[in-house]
Amino acid sequence: MASDTGLAFLRDAPPSAGGPVFAFDNSYARLPERFYARLDPTPVSAPRLIKINEALTRELGLDRDMLATPQAVEILVGNRQAPGSQPIALAYAGHQFGNFVPQLGDGRAILLGEVVDRAGVRRDIQLKGSGPTPFSRRGDGRAALGPVLREYIVSEGMAALGIPTTRSLAAVATGEPVVRETVLPGAVLTRVATSHVRVGTFQFFAARGDGEALRLLADHVIARHYPDARDEENPYRALFDRVIARQADLVARWMLVGFVHGVMNTDNCSIAGETIDYGPCAFMDTYKPDTVFSSIDHGGRYAYVNQPRICHWNLARFGETLLPLLDDDSDKALALANETLATFQGRYGRALMAGMRRKLGLATEEEGDAALAQDLLNVMAEAEADFTKTFRALDPESDDKVRPLFSDPAKYDTWADRWRERLGREPQDAAARRAAMQSVNPVYIPRNHLVEAVLAAAIERDDYGPFEEFLTVLARPFEERVEFADYAEPAPAGQCVYRTFCGT
Repeated sequence: MASDTGLAFLRDAPPSAGGPVFAFDNSYARLPERFYARLDPTPVSAPRLIKINEALTRELGLDRDMLATPQAVEILVGNRQAPGSQPIALAYAGHQFGNFVPQLGDGRAILLGEVVDRAGVRRDIQLKGSGPTPFSRRGDGRAALGPVLREYIVSEGMAALGIPTTRSLAAVATGEPVVRETVLPGAVLTRVATSHVRVGTFQFFAARGDGEALRLLADHVIARHYPDARDEENPYRALFDRVIARQADLVARWMLVGFVHGVMNTDNCSIAGETIDYGPCAFMDTYKPDTVFSSIDHGGRYAYVNQPRICHWNLARFGETLLPLLDDDSDKALALANETLATFQGRYGRALMAGMRRKLGLATEEEGDAALAQDLLNVMAEAEADFTKTFRALDPESDDKVRPLFSDPAKYDTWADRWRERLGREPQDAAARRAAMQSVNPVYIPRNHLVEAVLAAAIERDDYGPFEEFLTVLARPFEERVEFADYAEPAPAGQCVYRTFCGT
């Protein structure tokens, strides 16, 4: 059985509503000191509030007006410490592009503390871009305005699409420059996560042979995220099993909307199963399985098509860290880990096909559905069709909107004949099918050329109108609105953005 240490961290947690800004109850800060470094954020000279996420403040049980006061903005930028906050920078390691780095950690982020939201879920409140920490590795610990706004836009877009993700609570300009390839305005993002524990967190202690810390960390994660695992015969195997399930579902959801994470290092693989660390991420326009956006991913390791394989690889690294906990006999531990890891492919495949059936309007299952779906993707790739617009335009009653998306519409016609024949065996009527398809096939996604235009307006002209409007569009991604028709279009010729940057 797992020890009860983890649960002791979480007892008697207060609700987050009330209090001056946050009602903190900090379970991770009650772990031993070697799990983190205690330090305060570095103050900035001229903080200016850019955005408060009103919907998320309600979800967290916070007072939006209070959060926007000058005193609260000082907290959101790191100039003032909130009552109950215990600022810490978390330690972790990670495989970066396949190469193991034994110490990474929060080099430009500080966890202020944890709150319990209105649904009773514990959430981390973290400042990103809040100054150097002991893990900064000679970096300045700051964030430029562009990457802060990019993470705000894309993470909130992902949340609206129903994909598990960290969230953005606030963005604050620092009034200070940061130097990257050029001099840029600085900003701080307040990030909200179910947890900031990563595969790399477990790797940090495994690399040091710190079995006690591994057990404490695993108990903490079980207590916070997977409490039902405590009742299993082998709680640590149950933990591995549940993390695999969440990651398989998460990556399937990415694939279903054409999302490319861009930097799937193990330190960016959340134990809670959320999308985390929006650096060189982007959504595809034209469907190309080998799409890569990251400026540093020269070999295509994290290409769109490779994401399931990399997720499996990351989970194998997680399983390695759990071996001492799975069984005292190393051979038995390895066998248990491999047996559990082997469930990933089936889980991912089922999650992907369940989602693909919904996108194609199929309410029942038949053996040939996977081939039907893959054949559509093949035709889309050959005929250079836009991923999001194609699925949204699919309509068995009319091909008027979808055929023009294909450079060779005849290729689509051949596939569509098979699709309609398959739909003929479905029990739904046309109206119900159309409504079901439109509820999962978005009109609007954070298309990269639109993201870049929004960032340029903010950085170059101090104009946040496009940022605000884009967030309004993305908040209701499945609802077509005539006034926002341009947001549904792919990049015009010559305006495609093929390279994105991590911002560090």
